[in-house]
Amino acid sequence: MPESEARTARRQRIAEAVWHIAAGQGLEAASMRRIADTARMSLRAVQYPYDSKHDLLVDALRRLHAENERRARRRIPSGTDDPRAMLTAVLGEFLPLDDQRALSLRVFNAYYARALTDPALAAVFLPDEHPLEDLVAALLGAAHTAGAAAPGLDPAREADLLVAGATGLGMDVLHGRRALEDARAVLEYHLNRILGPRREAGGSGLP
Repeated sequence: MPESEARTARRQRIAEAVWHIAAGQGLEAASMRRIADTARMSLRAVQYPYDSKHDLLVDALRRLHAENERRARRRIPSGTDDPRAMLTAVLGEFLPLDDQRALSLRVFNAYYARALTDPALAAVFLPDEHPLEDLVAALLGAAHTAGAAAPGLDPAREADLLVAGATGLGMDVLHGRRALEDARAVLEYHLNRILGPRREAGGSGLP
């Protein structure tokens, strides 16, 4: 492989090692030696691409965001203008519906406390922009314009509630405080409140 591709592959392998350590034992357990052992690389090979361990941890978080966005784009239905279908897919990204999403949520949980006191991590983990809330608000706004949402709807406020609620529900499921089906039912309840009941018979539309 060209050197740039090799470097990218090496950094991705290191990032994946960080994710697995953080998800299983917490971010504090991610020593450089443990990262190297988990990645099955030499310590020098892990240290070489980064200026510091902190730089490595920030890069691993950025790569997790990029990986999640790539996977989410594949899961979100294309060729549809149905706001409910889009909202269902977007909100499903906050729930541990499969091993990959469960791992991501555990890693984000591990990063969260450190991000509160680490500006560099916070810039990645807790940015000033709110792209997910903005996306949900845009979908709700489209539904409202089309007359497919509750009268007097404030898309931005509803989006804040849906995203925060989905995030909290996902963490509750991870910690065993509620069942996945209960979390899905709560989100479906709020979608029904905003958009009206689903037309087709059956249960939750969440994947």
